[in-house]
Amino acid sequence: MPDQQPTLRAQRRAETQRTIQAHAVRLFSTRGYDATTVADVAEAAGVSPMTVYRHFPTKEDLVLVDQHRELVAERVAASSAGQPLVSRIGRALVESADVLTEGGARTFLLARLRLMISTPALRARHLDSHYALQQAIVDALGAETGPAFHAQAAAAACLAAMHTALIRWAEDDGRSELPDLIEEALTAAFGNGGGPRLP
Repeated sequence: MPDQQPTLRAQRRAETQRTIQAHAVRLFSTRGYDATTVADVAEAAGVSPMTVYRHFPTKEDLVLVDQHRELVAERVAASSAGQPLVSRIGRALVESADVLTEGGARTFLLARLRLMISTPALRARHLDSHYALQQAIVDALGAETGPAFHAQAAAAACLAAMHTALIRWAEDDGRSELPDLIEEALTAAFGNGGGPRLP
């Protein structure tokens, strides 16, 4: 029983976080980011503003926080060290996009992406998230991949291709498949030899 307590607590915390974020994204999308306060989000979610801040330290975090960094890092770490860096990273980005666009998560991701593109405050903070993802990829690759500079350059180049695919996906109103767009962007950048789905 004691072993289950932390798990239940973590599940409740994750559920509260999802609920708050869902209400935040809905309100930001309908009322506008600047016109919506954290107090508005708290009221819609049925929690106190303090609870919102406990889960999301800044207003921007209500849109930007997700599991993408962890998903990508896990997949990069699990990839074969014998593969080229861009192939390992690219495959991880495509597989993570598969997970992030499953079912209802697709609509939620699209709404968050539109907010990131259209809101100056979020665009600025998104750069911080982008850098944190790059660093997580470099850490997941490990020291055995050679000079850190090579890992940083490969991660930055792959993330630039992914960013291009994300913008196109948002412009396309999510009608295309995001994993396919990311793979297409990576192939355009690196050629077939750097494609993420290579065996």
